[in-house]
Amino acid sequence: MTRNLTRLSLSVLALAASGAVAQQSDDSGAAIAADTREMLQGTAPEAGAETTPPAEAAPAPQGESAAPASNASSAQPETLRMLEQSGAQPTEAQQEAAQGTAGSNEAQTAPDGAGSAQTQPASGSDAGSQAAPVQAGEGPPTAGQIEAAQYAGGPLPDGQSALTVKTQVLLDRAGISPGIIDGWKGGMSESAIAAFETREGFEADGQLDQQVWDALTATEPAPMLQSYTITEEDASGLSAPLPEDYAKLAELDWLGYTSVAEKLAERFHMDQGFLETLNSGVAWRAGETITVVDPGPRLETKVARVEVRKDTSRLAGFDESGRMILNYPVTIGSAQTPSPSGTVEVVAVAMEPTYTYNPDVNFQQGDNDEMLILPPGPNGPVGSVWIDLSKPTYGLHGTSDPDSLFNAASHGCVRMTNWDAEELAHLVSEGVTVEFVE
Repeated sequence: MTRNLTRLSLSVLALAASGAVAQQSDDSGAAIAADTREMLQGTAPEAGAETTPPAEAAPAPQGESAAPASNASSAQPETLRMLEQSGAQPTEAQQEAAQGTAGSNEAQTAPDGAGSAQTQPASGSDAGSQAAPVQAGEGPPTAGQIEAAQYAGGPLPDGQSALTVKTQVLLDRAGISPGIIDGWKGGMSESAIAAFETREGFEADGQLDQQVWDALTATEPAPMLQSYTITEEDASGLSAPLPEDYAKLAELDWLGYTSVAEKLAERFHMDQGFLETLNSGVAWRAGETITVVDPGPRLETKVARVEVRKDTSRLAGFDESGRMILNYPVTIGSAQTPSPSGTVEVVAVAMEPTYTYNPDVNFQQGDNDEMLILPPGPNGPVGSVWIDLSKPTYGLHGTSDPDSLFNAASHGCVRMTNWDAEELAHLVSEGVTVEFVE
């Protein structure tokens, strides 16, 4: 299916640090759950709550005309100029152009960049999962074990298990993203369960119990897994291994996936290693049939308000009635390069953005001391999506390291998996409020 995509060149000016500060969460699931519940119980900001109005727009650069007011009129002048030059449209126009793909599970991935952490990926989606042992005698779960998994009481098993895979898939289908689906128990899964409990009106402790399980499986669930035949398109358009040096990346035309397995792991919301283990012996060529999870269709209910909860590292989206309809894990800024405070607004959305690196105002990347424009692609610095906010230089965007979301801090922006960012991009519109909750 052909997508009508636009590109935006982004100059993210607030990135002052030379690298991200790695963070390993020590919060227990109960603490995360309590914070999540406190954040999500309210369905609207309290009257009189302090907010931060959008920054006053600066004059447009000399010699260049400002973009028409109808083209993301709240955007900053530099963003307006780049939107106009690239042909990008405000969110409403992009959503209309993207109709027909709302049910697609396609996703793209990108490395850390503006607002993103420079970290080594962990082995699983949850904080601390890299060191978590597989349960004795279990090993990586098989397809049969995942389909047959049933809840028998108690919390999720430690390590990697078929029951955790099934729980992650069910949460994803319910609009509560577990991050990557990998079968590992940890802080990210616990925070997702807490968000689900809060939405359903349960006592939120972040632990799987019979009440949560019954709610997740209230309707007869489709199989957790599905067969998928690799196509010629899946096997084409791949990039050679990508260098880390921005100067070398800037010489390329496209920052694509580097393997079929990476491409399909993103599409089906899976950890690449888990996908490869589930399909051991596959050569990853067109015509081969593999086993993947079924995360369900993309959400279609429009988002009227967004909250970014800094202390739980999750983003929640609410519909017009105030009901939480989605909840994603995110990476936010560190103490040195914090995310915004107060309330801002969505002003534009760009798909497949390019990225402008300016060492005079950005972080320092390697030995690069000159401005560089990096090409678009799923492995670009800001991922496959940039959701521009009314606070200059800040946005919501994707990442190439979805398994690092709970293990790192960003340069100030809000980073999420590319599939979550793409879903959110199709649900928000210009003027939607984004509140940063301390």
